[in-house]
Amino acid sequence: MPATPRRRFLRSSGLALLALATRDVLLGAQRLLGLVRRLPDDPPWKVQQVLKQLFGDRPVQEGHVQLDVPTVAADGRVVPVMIESDLPMAADRYVKAIHVLVDNNPDIHLAEFRLTPQIGQAFVSTRIKMRMTSPVRAILETSDGAIWGAAADVRVTVNGCG
Repeated sequence: MPATPRRRFLRSSGLALLALATRDVLLGAQRLLGLVRRLPDDPPWKVQQVLKQLFGDRPVQEGHVQLDVPTVAADGRVVPVMIESDLPMAADRYVKAIHVLVDNNPDIHLAEFRLTPQIGQAFVSTRIKMRMTSPVRAILETSDGAIWGAAADVRVTVNGCG
């Protein structure tokens, strides 16, 4: 017996909703897997010099930093960057600075955000300019001197620093 138009409509609607839900799950997994990668043990020499100038000989440790950037930026003039940390923002220990570095930009150290414990959460959302495809680094400095970082590759299709 053929399905009635109502049943056909409900079945089609259900399949469409399932496809949308699956798409969101798959895109979220792709974003999580491809977005943040392990910081290289040996960054380029110019990046090492900037890190040394900012933090001396203190090593950049992995963890406690969530860096959210697009995998592909259609326009290098406006690349969204969101940085968040799960570190506490207590009076005795807090994230005191968040730095944004872009390896292949003319000025590698793009931004520095100073934080206080009163803001309650270490979170920054901004837009940056990128000259070309490059790793983007988010480096956090805590009040007790610890340095935490994360990096992600961003592919730029249109030059933003020209």
